[in-house]
Amino acid sequence: MNKSSNWQLYLDLLASKNISEGSRRWYVFRVENFLKAHPNKKLADISKAEIEAYLLSLSHSKNISSWQFEQAIDALKLLLVDLSDTSTSKEIDWVYWHDAAKSLSQNHATIAANDSVEAALESKHQSLGLISIEHKDVLLNMTRLIRSRHYSIRTEQSYIDWVARFFNFTQYKPLSNLAKQDVEDFLSNMVVERRVAASTQNQALNALVFLLTQVLERPREEFNFKHSKRPQRLPVVLSQDEVNQLLKSMSGTYFLMAGLMYGTGMRLMECIRLRVQDIDFDYNQIMIRDAKGNKDRVVPLPMRFADDLKDQINQVQIIHESDLDAGVSGVYLPTALAGKYPNADKELIWQYVFPASRISVDPRTGLSRRHHIHENTLQKSIKKAADQSGILKKISSHVLRHSFATHLLESGYDIRTVQELLGHSDVNTTMIYTHVLNKPGLSVKSPADNLSF
Repeated sequence: MNKSSNWQLYLDLLASKNISEGSRRWYVFRVENFLKAHPNKKLADISKAEIEAYLLSLSHSKNISSWQFEQAIDALKLLLVDLSDTSTSKEIDWVYWHDAAKSLSQNHATIAANDSVEAALESKHQSLGLISIEHKDVLLNMTRLIRSRHYSIRTEQSYIDWVARFFNFTQYKPLSNLAKQDVEDFLSNMVVERRVAASTQNQALNALVFLLTQVLERPREEFNFKHSKRPQRLPVVLSQDEVNQLLKSMSGTYFLMAGLMYGTGMRLMECIRLRVQDIDFDYNQIMIRDAKGNKDRVVPLPMRFADDLKDQINQVQIIHESDLDAGVSGVYLPTALAGKYPNADKELIWQYVFPASRISVDPRTGLSRRHHIHENTLQKSIKKAADQSGILKKISSHVLRHSFATHLLESGYDIRTVQELLGHSDVNTTMIYTHVLNKPGLSVKSPADNLSF
């Protein structure tokens, strides 16, 4: 790359990829830094380990933002894959390195769960207007009560958000003057003016009932309001051939994650937050910890992905050791665990199975950490694979969980077993998947098939 003709080829490639003129010099700058780190070496002789070690060292830099890190990865991929076509570069999971660079925001559930009650309220409701002292105290007390009952951080955020919106709707009426009619007007307004879904209205109702009965300790009342009509819809389910088709359109880390979601029935965030110690290869099982409803459960480890998972954990170990050598702070742990096991954050078993590709600064503590990858990256990868596969269904990450449950029932497993594997508290929730047992396409013959023409 020290010859002007080679640089011109690279610049021509950037132009063909519609990289703006202003950005091209930065792409060249990123490549120059990479070449300086490997002096006297031909591109074809730079190994996969050396390329990933360089990316790891770059991820430790505090002077490079997420978008700059993504730009550097893109610059190297264009050089090593598109222009030079080196064999080792094709072994690198470029999609993971590029997409997993996204940092977690300060309001992300993983980070927000460690907030103090006051910090949680401060960060969440800056845009909801001025809150009176009386109403702020109620929100603080409500947050404390929710946490004492070990509700999930997402439930906490949702409940507090709805109550704050309710206070704003009533124009911060004194709490002693809040009446049943205020609640009914707010819930009806959600349907009439905002046309929200039934699940959204029900969530707001639950938040207000919690406020009135648990925080303000008022007797429970029946509210009369305009209900949003709840549609009766069956879940989107893929056939096994379609699952196979979808996964064939994926590769690398996201292929493994999607495969595990289908093979275990895990929810999106359950997969994202897996830690090394949750994988048990001896018993061929995966422990899902702190799942919805603050429950743990065990799911089978799909043997089809066992070797891929072992390779992933080996990669996590390399990343972790590199982080330790670079003086990076340990992985995020909930406050109680961090206090009980002060050195656990630097142990391999506590590291995320699917870590972000770069270090980010924890907005609360100022410490540099490697969090798990952002869930949006997996969702986008599944959506892209769905588009490429040509499957004419609305596919999301949750469809893999639906397909897991449906295929188990088709295979003859009983509803209680499926309920336990999915982590449902009520079997009625699991019953939605029993539509497959009717098998209308097999047991009912269309009258159109009797026509002769």
